[in-house]
Amino acid sequence: MFKTFDDLAERQLTGSTLDREDALAVLAANDDQVLDVVAAAARLRRAHFGDRVKVNYLVNLKSGLCPEDCGYCSQRLGSTAGVLQYSWLSPQDVVAQASAGIRGGASRVCLVASGRGPGSRDIDRVAGVVDELKSAHPGVEVCACLGLLKEGQAERLSEAGVDAYNHNLNTSEDRYADICSTHTFADRVDTVERAKRAGLSPCSGLIVGMGESDDELVDAVFSLRELESDSIPINFLMPFDGTPLAGTWLLNPLRCLRILAMARFACPAAEIRMAGGREMHLRSLQPLALHLANSLFLGDYLTSEGQAAKADLDMIADAGFRVLGTDEAHAGARVPVAVRQRGAGTVAAPNA
Repeated sequence: MFKTFDDLAERQLTGSTLDREDALAVLAANDDQVLDVVAAAARLRRAHFGDRVKVNYLVNLKSGLCPEDCGYCSQRLGSTAGVLQYSWLSPQDVVAQASAGIRGGASRVCLVASGRGPGSRDIDRVAGVVDELKSAHPGVEVCACLGLLKEGQAERLSEAGVDAYNHNLNTSEDRYADICSTHTFADRVDTVERAKRAGLSPCSGLIVGMGESDDELVDAVFSLRELESDSIPINFLMPFDGTPLAGTWLLNPLRCLRILAMARFACPAAEIRMAGGREMHLRSLQPLALHLANSLFLGDYLTSEGQAAKADLDMIADAGFRVLGTDEAHAGARVPVAVRQRGAGTVAAPNA
């Protein structure tokens, strides 16, 4: 057991592997220790990624009407969440959507389609989209997220120019049946392994705040470590009305910071991405989370809206970081002084 969180960081910097006892201690840190936890884990983030933040941009190729019953998902079978539903976007629409994110600083575009997994025709569609996208933006990375992969599909995606494949484990193996009955944890692991064998960079992460225990959370992160996931998106449950997890509010900003820190200690050199739900759960502590996570999604998510893209870029700059792939720091916000016209000396209500 470590004496201080800084001692734990020093161990990781010299090649040690986080064990279960220490991982649980990070999650159990008292509120008055959270800044110490963040400062220690930030040493690992800086050692591997410096002052850079990787910006990713999501394009939802096909929204809603999924036959799977994942309890957290607004696109699930039987969802009444009222999210957008549409079939495959045209390649031209995809490039137009992706270009907006790339202009905002995104170096990776994530192409996502709802469903259990792609058919042969779907793989062809995605290949055509990737060709057009890379013709328009030759340097962009493309990550595909199409569900469970079958034999040969990962290889076809790699041949088409896809760089990475996302398929999240979401939670621990022991808990998986509690959130989904139409496929298994092993199915998800199999898809990540298929992507790896095809030479695609494995991107696999979590959704936290679904009622998991600390032990289950550690199990899930350690599974990602065993899979050697290059990118680990950590999503914070968005409890959509019309889904089984509606009304589930189990997170607070300090809990989110502890989770991000534990993931950083466990996987020091992995891209840790603060992903969906960060705005509603980290709230005003999002900039502090950048000292743990070196990656985020810009703007909106698949079926929910994120904060304004400019606010994301301002946040990165204000926290002392720079967007990966840019030479200069974003200027940040310049907010004009607002002359007080309310409260004392007026008939208007005070700002309180």
